[in-house]
Amino acid sequence: MRSVVYPGSFDPVTNGHTDLISRAARLFDRVVVAVAQDTGKVTTFSSEERVALVRASVEHIDNVEVVAFSGLLVEFARMLQVRVIMRGLRAVSDFEYEFQLAGMNRRMAPDIETLFLTPAETYSYISSSLVREIARLHGDVSAFVSPQVVAALKERFG
Repeated sequence: MRSVVYPGSFDPVTNGHTDLISRAARLFDRVVVAVAQDTGKVTTFSSEERVALVRASVEHIDNVEVVAFSGLLVEFARMLQVRVIMRGLRAVSDFEYEFQLAGMNRRMAPDIETLFLTPAETYSYISSSLVREIARLHGDVSAFVSPQVVAALKERFG
């Protein structure tokens, strides 16, 4: 079975994320969306809430599972017996960080490959941080996230 793990904080999960998940689901038999508990960031939603929102956003895709994880991603991938990590690249500005991360992961786990996918052009400008900021200022984020995420952001930010 060909599997891939797609890690992230998903705070919140955007249409760009779901686009990448959908496309990965066409390439792999199994896609594990790994919601990071140890993000190093202050998150808007708890890891349980983020898992629930990602699940709601991808429930229409059969071969996707959503789980929370903590610790090193490569160790999590090994535990799942997954040999491919998928990362999303929106812009050239993402590349340097992602390239460095892929190199560190390769050094720690040479048996695990990193695959980069880019979202559809219509989603390339969407970021979780921009969506959070628009929602915090009571703007309309419905073009950027699923209806479940819109509702959760409205509830969180009033």
